[in-house]
Amino acid sequence: QLSCLLKMVTLHGIPEDLDSYPKDLLLFLSPSDYAATGSCSQFFINIGKANVDVLPREAPRRQQLLLEALACLKIPGTQINEENTEILGRLVCDLGGEYIRSSGGSLLKDLSRCGSFLPDQEEAIRDVISSGNTTFGPPAAWSAFTLSELSGLIPVLDHSILQQIPK
Repeated sequence: QLSCLLKMVTLHGIPEDLDSYPKDLLLFLSPSDYAATGSCSQFFINIGKANVDVLPREAPRRQQLLLEALACLKIPGTQINEENTEILGRLVCDLGGEYIRSSGGSLLKDLSRCGSFLPDQEEAIRDVISSGNTTFGPPAAWSAFTLSELSGLIPVLDHSILQQIPK
C-alpha cells in the first residue's frame, strides 16, 4: 500500500512538502529522489523515525537503505558515533555485530528499542556489555534505572551477565 501511495504522490515529480507525508512512505524512496527537497542526512533522519519493520529484515530494500545511510553519513569504518546513531534511528537495528562491537556502548540504548536480533548481533551486545566499557558501566554497577533503559536487551543477556546485576 505504501509503495502504491508513493507512486501516486510522486506521479508528477517529488512534492516539495514530502516531509509532511508519513515517514513510512520514505522507505520506498531513494535518497537521490529526495535530494531535490533536502539533504541525504535529512532523508535518513526521517527514515530513522519510520517504522522500518514495514520491510522484512531480509528485504533487499531495507538492506539497501542501511548501506545508503552509511555512505551518506560518510562512516569510514564500523564505528558509529552518537550523532550518527541518532540519524540512523531504527536502522541501527540492522547493523551487524562488527558495528556493535566497534561502537561500544553508544548503540546499546538504541538497540534496546529493536524487536529482535540476529545471532551475531546478540553475541556482540553481550561482548560490549561484558566489557563494562559503556556509559552504563559494568553490570555489577547497574541500577533499576539502567535496567529500564536497556530493557529491550534483557532477553539477549546470558546467565553470566545476569548474575552480576545487583538484586
